[in-house]
Formats: sequence, C-alpha cells, structure tokens
Amino acid sequence: MHIKISIAQQMLTLLDDAGNVHAQYPISSAANGVGCEKNSGCTPLGAHTVRAKIGAQQPINSVFIGRRPTGEICTPALMAEFPNRDWILTRILWLSGTELGKNRLGNVDTMQRYIYIHGTPDSVTLGQPGSHGCIRMRNADIVALFDAVPVGTMVMIDD
Repeated sequence: MHIKISIAQQMLTLLDDAGNVHAQYPISSAANGVGCEKNSGCTPLGAHTVRAKIGAQQPINSVFIGRRPTGEICTPALMAEFPNRDWILTRILWLSGTELGKNRLGNVDTMQRYIYIHGTPDSVTLGQPGSHGCIRMRNADIVALFDAVPVGTMVMIDD
C-alpha cells in the first residue's frame, strides 16, 4: 500500500502495491498553501513515510494535544469553549520526509514540523485548504486509513 495526496484535488488516494485504487478520501491541506520550511504553516510536498501511528483504540473524536490523548471527546460545546484550538482528533499518522534538503533535516524537516494526517471535527469543510500544515480527514476516514496502513507506508504529496 502507498498513499498519494493531491493538493490541487484536495484528495487522498490509497493505492495497493499494483497501483490500483483501494480508497479515496477528501482532505484539507494548509490554508497557507504548500511549502516545506519550518513555521510556514504550509503543507510539505514530496516523498514521505508514515513514521508513527498514534491513537489506536481511542474513541472517535478523541482530542489530542502534543500527540497525547487529553481524555476529551470533541463536541460542539467543547469547540465553543476552545474556539482557537487546532483540533487533532481520533488518529494521527505522523509523517517524516524522505528527501534530504527538501522535506528532511535542517529548516525543512516534516517530522520536526509535526506534520500529520489526522482527524478533524466533522463540521470542518474538506475539499479546500484550511489546515495549519497537516492533512485533515473525516474521523471515519482516518480510522479506515489508519487501520489499512502500517508504519513505513510511503506517502507522496503533490501539488
């Protein structure tokens, strides 16, 4: 299995080893566009790998801060209480760049930038940029993707 993410189409495609489409999901990439530099708020391009899977067995809508579950479940009331949170929910696929100088090491390190594929509140609009750099997905979709891919899965992010 490998993952292709199209920024232009705002779509994540899961492909099997023969290149056949296994699943497709709408996503939301960065509101700031694409780019690999630290503190840019952009979604990094290029070849990546799933470095870590976080959140197995957590309930749908579990809230994560610093890659740790807070014990909270995201609800409209909780969102109203914390309107400025960047909601990272349900599961996290933490990405690591594989291209030295482009998305790995130095000022362009995807993993050090904490770039994930993660769940987002179902009220968030997908299909258009809006994240702070990560790839946002519906909670049911991130669970399906999380369960389908192992650590080490290749991820290509293209504009």
